[in-house]
Amino acid sequence: MAKKAVATLQTGKTDGRSYTKVIKMVKNPETGSYAFDEKMVRNEEVKDFFKN
Repeated sequence: MAKKAVATLQTGKTDGRSYTKVIKMVKNPETGSYAFDEKMVRNEEVKDFFKN
């Protein structure tokens, strides 16, 4: 029988879950059009990203 490699790979790795992809809509003052600002930030810094 084959060994399940998926369960063994997920035991010590939790780094991928500590980041969140955030998207903010930013208005260009010159043209009036909107653009999207996308970043990968740590879960603790999500509120700080939207404050600025």
